Amino acid sequence: MLEQVGLSVFQPAHAESISAAEEHLARHPVEVVLLDLGMPESNGLEGFSKVQRAAPHSAMVLLCDPDDEPIAVQAIHQSAQDYLIKGQIEPRELKRALFNAIERKALEEIQLVEKERAQVTLDCIGDAVICTDASGNITFMNRVAEMMTGWQLKDAAGRTMADCVRIVDAISRKVILDPMSKAASQDRTGTLPLNCALISRDGREVNIEDSVAPIHDHDGEVTGAVIVFRDVSATRALEKQLTNSAHHDFLTGLPNRMLLNDRIGQAIALADRQRCHVAVLFLDLDGFKQVNDSLGHLIGDKVLQSVAKRLLECVRSPDTVVRQGGDEFIVLLQELKHSQDAISTVARLLKTMADPHFIDSHEIHITTSIGVSIYPGDGQDGETLIRNADMAMYFAKKNGSQSYRFFSPEMALEDVEVRSKGQAIWQALDWYDFKAAPPLAKLP
Repeated sequence: MLEQVGLSVFQPAHAESISAAEEHLARHPVEVVLLDLGMPESNGLEGFSKVQRAAPHSAMVLLCDPDDEPIAVQAIHQSAQDYLIKGQIEPRELKRALFNAIERKALEEIQLVEKERAQVTLDCIGDAVICTDASGNITFMNRVAEMMTGWQLKDAAGRTMADCVRIVDAISRKVILDPMSKAASQDRTGTLPLNCALISRDGREVNIEDSVAPIHDHDGEVTGAVIVFRDVSATRALEKQLTNSAHHDFLTGLPNRMLLNDRIGQAIALADRQRCHVAVLFLDLDGFKQVNDSLGHLIGDKVLQSVAKRLLECVRSPDTVVRQGGDEFIVLLQELKHSQDAISTVARLLKTMADPHFIDSHEIHITTSIGVSIYPGDGQDGETLIRNADMAMYFAKKNGSQSYRFFSPEMALEDVEVRSKGQAIWQALDWYDFKAAPPLAKLP
């Protein structure tokens, strides 16, 4: 038949059994194998599988009896290129089958190389990739996706995304519906909401960011979807750390002035709703400078850390302790039924601060002076309340260490008077010309 259709250039070899074919193919690579499924040792697909393993890069055309055609069809699904029915073969049909088989095998080899290149590429990238078909069933997962989800592709293939991938809102814990089905049904790209977390098969949880897009065929029809996502847990942790650093004192870990302003605003809003009071306590340590000068800043820092810990132990959970800077601290007391309710906390603070601090074999004694301002009587905003509490603390210090004072309007008047006199003195000094003036007489 080959000679009849001008294919004498082929150099055919003939084997009477599967074992003989295996032996020949092991020594002589060929372009195409024409295999009779009814030959000895064939046993249907078993013989085909043996020959295919012996010649993995050769095209395969099968010969079968009409009754064995279903077996040939199964072989086609297992990568045979074509089959012919014995007794119904014409020379030109044989020529067509052989050349088509060779061409198909060549295309399959090219596609295999491209697929392998794509697989290696997708396995090398740092992002997870999952593909689904038009029914929403998983068809592909790269290595990163397998590691992050805990599912192997062989186990996940054919399952839906909801079966294998659980994504929740990291804050509300609400389950996020399959974003790939949405991308496919709406035929548009999209992303997950912010703060999403992926829960893996074994219960591990990672924060993720993603992008989702539909997959189209040559005619532009949607055939599935692809999701690409990455683990952003480290990034989120760093963002949280930076945010925390921006709002907290690096030495004591207490909230700083920036966070205090926000807390006071919330406390005032709550006080207005519940018709209660807010107290701002301004604390300044007595004798701390001597500690720094005599024992050094390292010991001084440890004293500040000890002070911060004691202050936290003296207040309730809704209250806030802030390091204002240096040896100054602010305590915000919320939800006070009466303004005088702050006195009990002030008394605890004075007593606690008077107890000795034991730092690196040193017994250190310091006390504190406290100024108190109350919302709404002493100010309508955080800045005013802090300023008035600071002023009250100044008057407490004038009375001696380890004391407290509540703010009063008279303090503000006295403060204005002092500032006015000071400003007048400086203006006078600035006006006086010391060089032109005669020397001052010496006092007797």
